[in-house]
Amino acid sequence: MPKENDGILVDTSIWIEFFKPRSEIGNKLERLIKDDLVWTCGIILFELVQGTKSEYDKSKITGILSDLKYAEMTQSLWQKADELSASLKRRGLNLPLSDILIASIVSGYNLSIFSLDKHFDHIPGVRAFK
Repeated sequence: MPKENDGILVDTSIWIEFFKPRSEIGNKLERLIKDDLVWTCGIILFELVQGTKSEYDKSKITGILSDLKYAEMTQSLWQKADELSASLKRRGLNLPLSDILIASIVSGYNLSIFSLDKHFDHIPGVRAFK
């Protein structure tokens, strides 16, 4: 399983704020980008791009995210996602596949998650960035 550093994986909910004008959360993310702390992954890139309304927006998003560190979903992380999903279901938590995959990446790469989604706070092995 990959182990990297203490960077921050930025969830889609934060990126949406980033692209809004005069966003306090967006300003915080901009500082994190300048400090080279921000990571991305395929799920987040997919969620952002599939929600675009124009080629300009798509190009802007892919341009910004292409300069970030990228966390790849490995075979061991797929297995970790399976185990995590099963354990959460036993606890009565049924999360979307995308969030299970993000949680697996975060714990596998030793990253924090920067998200507006509070359910990440209840996933073992996931550290929330505040």
